[in-house]
Amino acid sequence: MNHFAPNVLMASGLAIGDIFVQLLAFALLLLLLKKFALKPLIKVMKDRETFVANEIDSAETSRKEAESFLKQQQETLEAARKEAQAILENAKKMGEDRQSDILKAAQDEAERLREAAIRDIQNEREQALVSVREQVASLSVLIASKVIEKELNAADQEKLIEDYIKEAGDQR
Repeated sequence: MNHFAPNVLMASGLAIGDIFVQLLAFALLLLLLKKFALKPLIKVMKDRETFVANEIDSAETSRKEAESFLKQQQETLEAARKEAQAILENAKKMGEDRQSDILKAAQDEAERLREAAIRDIQNEREQALVSVREQVASLSVLIASKVIEKELNAADQEKLIEDYIKEAGDQR
């Protein structure tokens, strides 16, 4: 065991020097990494974190704007539906009013025509009565003149009256 003991000491002495150099190299590597790699890496990570946070905020803002726009569009659509319904109801009412006006005008015109026809019929009736009266008067005068011209017996008078009635019927 003696034989290995000096080697172990030496090896451990060498190992301590090597360890010290390796520790010094490792510390120097850490300092260099910290200065040249870690700070830029942390900066990139912070920039990335800021970028992601901004994108999240932007997405949230966009979502809120989209919801607001959607709500506004729904309100606009509802207002348009109500306006369209009002227009339809107004048009329907105007159509019904127009229909009522047309019916009233037609009824008034029919009543006017009926009254005009009644007046025309009454005028025609009065003219017919006047004409009949004139014919009766002329026949009466004619009969009276014939009776005066000759004295008739009952049979002749009967025949004369029938002849004049026939003559009056033919003149009409």
